[in-house]
Amino acid sequence: MATPSIQRAYRAPCPGCGAPVDFLSAQSTHAVCAYCQSTVVRNGETLSRVGKMAELFDDHSPLQLQVSGQWKSQAFTLVGRLQYKYGEGTWTEWHAVLSDGSSAFLSEDNGAYVFSKPVQAQRELPAAEHFRVGATTAISGKTFSVASNQTVALLSAQGELPHLPALGVPFSMVELRNAGGEVLSVDYGAQSPSASIGTAVLLDDLQLSGLREESVKDEKARQFSCPSCGAPVTVTLASSKSISCPQCHSLIDLSAGIGGELKHAIQDEPVQMLIPLGSTGKLQGVDWQVVGFQHRMGTDPADPDEQFGWEEYLLYNRKRGFLFLVDSTEGWSLVKPTTGAPEMSGNGQSASYLGSRYQLKESYAAETTYVAGEFYWQVNRGQKTANRDFSSGKSLLSLEQSAREVTWSVGSKIDSALVASAFQLEGKKDLLKRSDAGPASATDGVGIRTIVILVLILLVFLFIVSRCSSCDPNVENCSSGGSSGYRTSGGSFGGFSSGGGHK
Repeated sequence: MATPSIQRAYRAPCPGCGAPVDFLSAQSTHAVCAYCQSTVVRNGETLSRVGKMAELFDDHSPLQLQVSGQWKSQAFTLVGRLQYKYGEGTWTEWHAVLSDGSSAFLSEDNGAYVFSKPVQAQRELPAAEHFRVGATTAISGKTFSVASNQTVALLSAQGELPHLPALGVPFSMVELRNAGGEVLSVDYGAQSPSASIGTAVLLDDLQLSGLREESVKDEKARQFSCPSCGAPVTVTLASSKSISCPQCHSLIDLSAGIGGELKHAIQDEPVQMLIPLGSTGKLQGVDWQVVGFQHRMGTDPADPDEQFGWEEYLLYNRKRGFLFLVDSTEGWSLVKPTTGAPEMSGNGQSASYLGSRYQLKESYAAETTYVAGEFYWQVNRGQKTANRDFSSGKSLLSLEQSAREVTWSVGSKIDSALVASAFQLEGKKDLLKRSDAGPASATDGVGIRTIVILVLILLVFLFIVSRCSSCDPNVENCSSGGSSGYRTSGGSFGGFSSGGGHK
């Protein structure tokens, strides 16, 4: 594949070690020497060394410097990389130089990717504290919803860059989304805030060449003893921020790095997973590996005693990123975070997204109660969000909100037989069946005799209830009526407490 035709390039020796440092874009002001990790600044034809950059943390992405591709009929090359850290994890942005010499960014976004370009706002951007999560605002004539407002810091950098925040110095990053699927990021890492706007992309559609062949980091640097029981724990995805011990099931916080102090939480009641970690299944024509698992509980705010549970399997594909397979009492569903932000009606009873209208199904508080495997954001037992589920036929839409972020997820229901077939679990078909199963029949393992018995039991129960409701308590021992409080609906359609922009 042809790489961008660069009309002018600048090369000068690194002030730190003398190795050549290249600038392919006239818009680039900073670079990181590939040999000594010196941070250098270009001032005309002169390079000045301003410090040393921290070592990069490898991640799950197949991207690397010098990968080339096509975007909107323009060739591009990835020439730089920025790694940011926020409260719940890290994310990466790749600096791309287009064939016309301009800059763009290919960024991680909730387990997927967004391609964006710098944009000049029509008016001065307000201070970060003026963006309230969940609020709606207009920027350059477009309506956006504030999806997240995070305090972040530059963790490391590599290659050629158009800007470079001070290493480790906290600053604000605001992310806004709209119904058209656009993501607007406002970066407060410089004296004046800068903005970029983009849309979701699939790596396959970018016609990439030069990708890394492996997306798994060397195990020798990612193995340690569990701080709770001492059993060996191996991290498969180097970007993971949480992992569970396979021996004692303790949930271990990796956000400080393997060399940092490992915090852990005891999980005394391990949940039995129907689909084992590490399993691979083909869904939507793509091979997905199960890398994480959550059990979550929902509570009706109007009735705290009314609770229900569901489970989420985190699936990974090196080019597609992450997807959620959700198991609730209402059936199985496949969901992923949206790039844009659906529009919710004024009364909150419906939401519209990409031309479809969804009706509110239920609102509830959600809490993570058990975790296994690895996650690309920091997962904690006890994490809580406020959730709303919407539906339109088999299509699903879910909203989750925390103090720092609003996350929308979209997906659809799938048949349990498809789940069993995808993960070669035909022997567990009966265990995987949910409300999507068809009417009972003799061939399904429920015979006519069983159905007749159930009907008779129901008739006897109705007779008893009618007797109790009409009896005289002075003569008979009658119990009072009332609701049992049992809930048959499932939980979230797959939203999750993700906690940050562009992760």
